[in-house]
Amino acid sequence: MKRIRVIPVIMIDNGRAVITRQFRKPVYVGDPINAIKIFNDKEVDELVILDITSKKSKAKPDFKLIEKMASESFMPLAYGGHVTKIEEAETLINCGIEKISFNSALFAHSKVVQELSYRNGKQSVIASLDIKKNWLGKYVVKTNCGRRAVGKDLKTVIKDVLALGVGEILLNSIDKDGSLSGYDEILIKQVVKQINVPLIACGGASSVKDFSSVIKNAGASAVAAGALFFLKGGFNAVLVNYPDQQTLKAELYTQVE
Repeated sequence: MKRIRVIPVIMIDNGRAVITRQFRKPVYVGDPINAIKIFNDKEVDELVILDITSKKSKAKPDFKLIEKMASESFMPLAYGGHVTKIEEAETLINCGIEKISFNSALFAHSKVVQELSYRNGKQSVIASLDIKKNWLGKYVVKTNCGRRAVGKDLKTVIKDVLALGVGEILLNSIDKDGSLSGYDEILIKQVVKQINVPLIACGGASSVKDFSSVIKNAGASAVAAGALFFLKGGFNAVLVNYPDQQTLKAELYTQVE
């Protein structure tokens, strides 16, 4: 039996936990500290926290909130958002963050990414890549919460990012974000073929079956989701939830051996 990492993503907007659909219109889903406490009880493998607060509202990580989240968490935490200096990255690690996820900084502050990898090892660095199809159906890498195109083709971006010394890639489909319609397995399979580090699939998961499918059919190493773990039922009531270990064992771990 192979244990697959199943990772909730908590998005933070001005200190509040939110979910989005295609990176638009954040919807409040609760207090991130309460969510972390619930995920502790659910025996979650790992947690990713992404701060999507507008740069106009703040220009650096909320270290006080991050330290509080880390102190409440029984699981490894990854954090991404507003990290532009190596000193900020080191402060996050001192707060209890194990991995730092870089998105816009991969291109605007690449030396910071390189330096962190050199100082703390590849395992401490995640490349968070947000991908959207353009009107021609071509995959385009975006930054700044999906608002700005990188301007390089996907293959070149991946090559450049790997050269920075990242330990894994968090691949998020903007088109699938919050849709609960399944992962973009074509995109994930395409990227997996180009990399030699683990890939975390994100964007669109609606069930454990989607987890199993993207592992078996697209080659993802781990799975992540946001809306799936915060919404419940046909009316999308807000409820922090996570599959129990028996369900994961029966529908995921034993299915991908």
